[in-house]
Amino acid sequence: MRIVSLLPSCTETVCALGCAERLVGRSHECDFPPEICSVPVCTSPRLDPAASSSVIHGQIKSLLQGALSIYELDIARLRELRPDIILTQDQCAVCAVSLDDLEKALPQILSRRPKIISVAPLRLVDVWTDMQTIADALGVPEAGREMLSRLKNRVVDIILKTCMITKRPSVACLEWLEPLMAAGNWVPEMVELAGGRDVLGLPGRPSSWLEWKNLAQLDADMLVLMPCGFGLERARREAAALEARPEWPKLRAVKSKKVFIVDGSHYFNRPGPRVVESIEILAEILQPKLFSFAHENRGWARL
Repeated sequence: MRIVSLLPSCTETVCALGCAERLVGRSHECDFPPEICSVPVCTSPRLDPAASSSVIHGQIKSLLQGALSIYELDIARLRELRPDIILTQDQCAVCAVSLDDLEKALPQILSRRPKIISVAPLRLVDVWTDMQTIADALGVPEAGREMLSRLKNRVVDIILKTCMITKRPSVACLEWLEPLMAAGNWVPEMVELAGGRDVLGLPGRPSSWLEWKNLAQLDADMLVLMPCGFGLERARREAAALEARPEWPKLRAVKSKKVFIVDGSHYFNRPGPRVVESIEILAEILQPKLFSFAHENRGWARL
């Protein structure tokens, strides 16, 4: 079985299931676990990923208005790889190659149509379901069940402590910084599990654009910056755009020094096996007296 994964979370799931040797192709963003970096790359971005948040936002807006995909498929490479299964997504045109783009490209790539597994998680239950769906498609259903059991048990260990908390800090999670975007989908659930109260996003609802006046009005106890696709250092650099705003020093979280950056690229924006690490990171941030998973300065840091 020859697998091409066009989504980092799917690539991580394949590897966690013990099927890494079946991967013959990946997206340019698939970089974990490190050993898969030698697998051929099948996609490339049509924008400059090194640009600032505001510039990237403008590039994305321009591409979408022109009815262009943000990512380009390497059709010749896919033809050479002859995949039996292609893993992709149909949730967000900005996150990865879309199902629609793949469906349009396949007739010109392969004479024998591969099986397409497309994921679109909105809540944590969808993340679990998608991982089991991939396990079933790869012919390792029991490995999927065992993996999910291990992951869910780690979450239960956190819930056993946070379920007793009566006073939870209010938390604002930002998925993009210029312009502002509130983190949605599975993030509000993770905040709740980790012992906080999300004041911006709603479980299962897409991430949404946010006005500065709304952020100021909500004035959360804590701010967690998790810009999509950015690691810790990149998130720290991009936070300079927030610090330049006149509203910034007036925020409760800023005055109390409770602003945090997290590795959105490898954790919060990847609904795969490391979603549990994401919950652990939030638990360390929100309830430091209850949790210590040693993620500080690796998965999160203080701004």
